[in-house]
Amino acid sequence: MTLGEKIREDLYQAVKQQDKVRISALRLLISRIKNAEIAERKPVDDNKIIDLLSGEVRQRRESIEAFKQGNRSDLVAQEESGLAIVLEYLPKQMSREEIMAAARQAIDMVGASGEMDKGKVMSQLMPQLKGKANGKEVSEIVSELLAPA
Repeated sequence: MTLGEKIREDLYQAVKQQDKVRISALRLLISRIKNAEIAERKPVDDNKIIDLLSGEVRQRRESIEAFKQGNRSDLVAQEESGLAIVLEYLPKQMSREEIMAAARQAIDMVGASGEMDKGKVMSQLMPQLKGKANGKEVSEIVSELLAPA
């Protein structure tokens, strides 16, 4: 079963259970997948769906921050519940230590010696961590590791 099929099946189950929050979140995901299929004029594969889910996670996290600044706890709770649902479909997120280990390996692989080599390290590292780690966190860790001691 592909990721898209799993999301559709879970939507069907959520409708049967009348879980309004889950229905809303899954319909939005299916809509994004359908829009991507229309844009590419072909069915999207699981890798593309993971990209779409990662974008949705990033957008929801930004919304949560904005709502917190605006003292909108009702909207924060709504976005957090939607975020939890979206995260269910992404691969298990890596811990900071796992990201650091992968970053050190990428730094050794490209022979990075300083902050100027960050782009090389990130281009090597991000395809490996796609969907498993937040890009912002990866970037911060790489900067930390490449910073002069």
